[in-house]
Formats: sequence, C-alpha cells, structure tokens
Amino acid sequence: MKNMAILEGLLFVVGDEGITLDDICEIIGINKKEAQALLKSLREEYNQENRGLRISFLGEVFKLTTKQEHKEYYQKLITTSSSNTLSQAALETLAIIAYNQPITRIEVDEMRGIASINMIRKLMAKDLIKISGKSTLPGRPNLYRTTSTFLDYFGLATLSDLPELPVSPKDSDEEKELFTSIYKEDQSGTE
Repeated sequence: MKNMAILEGLLFVVGDEGITLDDICEIIGINKKEAQALLKSLREEYNQENRGLRISFLGEVFKLTTKQEHKEYYQKLITTSSSNTLSQAALETLAIIAYNQPITRIEVDEMRGIASINMIRKLMAKDLIKISGKSTLPGRPNLYRTTSTFLDYFGLATLSDLPELPVSPKDSDEEKELFTSIYKEDQSGTE
C-alpha cells in the first residue's frame, strides 16, 4: 500500500508532464510487472463513481486527469464570478506573454522558473490569450499571444499602450570581489 501512495503522489507531482512506466520503476525501485499492478489497482480505485480523477495513458506517459463526465462543473468553475479575478501567478504569466508575444509555453516556463501550463489554460479559458500558430522549434510547440479581450480587460486600445518595463541598471561594469567579506578581521593582535 505504501508504493500505491507513492505512485499517487508521483502522478500528482508530475502533473501534465506525466510519468513513464520506466520512471515509475526506477523511482519506486520496483519491476515493470509490479508497477503495472500498482497502476491497475490505483486506476480501479479512481474509476469508482465517488472519485473525480482517473489515470490516463497519453503520449507514452501516465497522468492524473479529471473525469470527462464532470466537464460541465469544471467549466462553471472557470466562469464563476469569484474566479474572474486573476491571481498573481496568472498576472505574471499574462505579462510575460503580453510583452514577449508570440511565445511558447516552454519560454514562459523558463522566464517564470515554474511550469505554466495550468495558468495558460486558465488564461485561454478566460479568452485573455490564444494559440496564434506553431513555432519552428523542434516539436513545433504552440505560440501564444493576447486577445482583444485582454485589451478590453486592461482598458488598452493597442498593445503599444502597454506600460514600459522598468530597466534596471546592470552591475556588469563593476568588478566585484566574490570572496570579500563585509566583516573585518580584528587587527589588534588579541584573541
């Protein structure tokens, strides 16, 4: 049972990225047959009517996903008035896209230092951003840009009305001693 709890936690932590069978085996320290049995057992538990999640096998990885039959409730969550405000993470993601569009999710992730797929989905559901094409990068990831709804939401006529980003002075012109201490040695000769 401990391994099933570990597997459930792994599926939660990897989120949309998913996890391969080989990774499950390596991380938990079990063979493929044991990993498949754990996945089957956990999948059966999630398939019960009183559960809202399921384990899906998509793109060669296992993921926790919501059940399709509850989709209408998830859509209501996105459109309720209490969820119409943007969180700090959503605003950060939106600003990165607005100032760098068109931009891929991976580029947004690199700038934020954290996975942004959930924020991008929320912003798309609120019609603040949209997919505007495909990148020429390997795998041809989606490119994202803001929408006219974004402009309306923030009271902007065009993207050129976005405020200028503050430019911080760079310390690259100054040489700094990496190992200089701010503490001075006692030169009095006493210990």
